[in-house]
Amino acid sequence: MELFWWFLTIVLFAVGLIGTITPVFPGTTIILAAAIVHRMMLGPGNSIGWRTITVLVLLMLATYALDVLAGYLGAKYFGATKWGTFGAILGALVGLFFGLIGLFIGPVVGAMVGEVIAGKRMIDAGRAGWGSLLGNIGGTLAKLIIALAMIIIFVVSVRPPF
Repeated sequence: MELFWWFLTIVLFAVGLIGTITPVFPGTTIILAAAIVHRMMLGPGNSIGWRTITVLVLLMLATYALDVLAGYLGAKYFGATKWGTFGAILGALVGLFFGLIGLFIGPVVGAMVGEVIAGKRMIDAGRAGWGSLLGNIGGTLAKLIIALAMIIIFVVSVRPPF
């Protein structure tokens, strides 16, 4: 039975990694859930401890912060005004409800609309939108690294089944 729970954990880790790149599934949440299910089914002697679970929860929360802040930071780096950066954050929050397309398009449109409201030229609005898109791509790569770190932390912290 222990091998079944290991197999399920590995499958959920793979689904979580896919969900980290494509926001069809909440990737790091699935990875955390796999670790918690592993702990519940195999017990503390054969699985991870509370410290490891706490670290995994904090890493998962960091990825959600990255979802919202990546577009903001990219727009800011490319010279967006406060309106543009606010638009990027608002666009990211709205975009979360529209899957993959919304996650990338929401902050771009939000940054551009914010810049236009601030009275900037369309070229400046486009630059802010471009920065928001690049920030989101960088944020996705950072989320993937965090998801891999979560899996590595789990593997290092748990006793192998054989």
